[in-house]
Amino acid sequence: METGLDRLLGGHPVDLRGRFGLLAHPASVDRSLVHVRRALAARQLVPQIVFGPEHGYGGEAQDMIGVADAVDEGGVPIRSLYGAAFSDLSPRPEDLAGLDTLLVDLQDVGSRYYTFVWTAVLAMRACAAAGVKTVVLDRPNPLGLATIEGKLVKEKYRSFVGLESIPVRHALTLGEIVAWRAEVEGIDPKLLSIVPVRGLASDAHADAWDRPFVMTSPNMPTYETALVYPGGCLLEGTNLSEGRGTTRPFELVGAPFLDGVRLARELNVLSLRGFPGFIARPTTFLPMFQKHVQTTCGGVQIHVTDRKLFRPFATYLALVTLAHHQNPEAFRFRTAPYEFVDDIPAFDLLTGDDRARLAIESGSDPVDVVDEACFLGDAETDDVVKRARNVIAAFTSD
Repeated sequence: METGLDRLLGGHPVDLRGRFGLLAHPASVDRSLVHVRRALAARQLVPQIVFGPEHGYGGEAQDMIGVADAVDEGGVPIRSLYGAAFSDLSPRPEDLAGLDTLLVDLQDVGSRYYTFVWTAVLAMRACAAAGVKTVVLDRPNPLGLATIEGKLVKEKYRSFVGLESIPVRHALTLGEIVAWRAEVEGIDPKLLSIVPVRGLASDAHADAWDRPFVMTSPNMPTYETALVYPGGCLLEGTNLSEGRGTTRPFELVGAPFLDGVRLARELNVLSLRGFPGFIARPTTFLPMFQKHVQTTCGGVQIHVTDRKLFRPFATYLALVTLAHHQNPEAFRFRTAPYEFVDDIPAFDLLTGDDRARLAIESGSDPVDVVDEACFLGDAETDDVVKRARNVIAAFTSD
């Protein structure tokens, strides 16, 4: 398998003779795990400016923590694209002044909520407005390109965890999403080029790559984390711990007010009602930071037993429903500001509208809640994904 970076370093034609910028993070590495910045420098290719997405160019910051500008080890300025306001998410005109090209190399994890794809889209828009060409060195989707989950985002619920309307588990690459938005928005094809992945089956997951999975953010340490994340991220919209502050984020779920034995039993019963591919194991854990810090939580660990059958969005939506029903007096949906939005519940931003939350609050059966959320792609959802896959050819040289 060759990523876009592998292909660039192997001789795929990308014109970097002019002044260029680089948008990257710690997982922007070649097959030998050499970072793109160092790999380019070894070829006497030095960016004029470096940009970092959420969590920072160095990947140190926790979720929703603003990152300051800095200077890299070679003296190149680093501009943060994750600050205190939505306007900080895009490169400023002065950042792009004098550049010919912006090279984008970001590893996505296959979930709409993961903000790197939207950073790439916003960067592409800013570059197009400035007459700067964007070159995306594409990377594979660690969840493969075969399974879609979650409905499209309604206009009112667009945010940085769903800037445009795609399903939660979108079965696309970052390059395909950027190309889709360029085609929809009428971006001149001369201002965007995608270097696609080559030599990988469409249904291949990260464990089929011929290299290690490099953590993409502080709480995305492994492929197994990415596999549950399309469901696990829903917990950010609740007062349940999503396992941040433990060694198994998003696999561990719980709260001080939950009975983990009961939750595991009810989840495992649901596995017989159309939620296959996992076992919920009752457990307790002690988060070292964030929600319920230094407080023992009862809950479960989700163990995936069959990744082809496992449906993370449906499974965790059912889990949230069962947790609510077990203790509705203590359970809460998040109302604090979330990803630069302060007037819509975070859970609604994550699911794409308010229907799932309202169904949970009304006491609906978990299966009915999942049906309400349309966890498998409908015709409209499939059409969006197909369009994204089809338009990338207009922006590649393959």
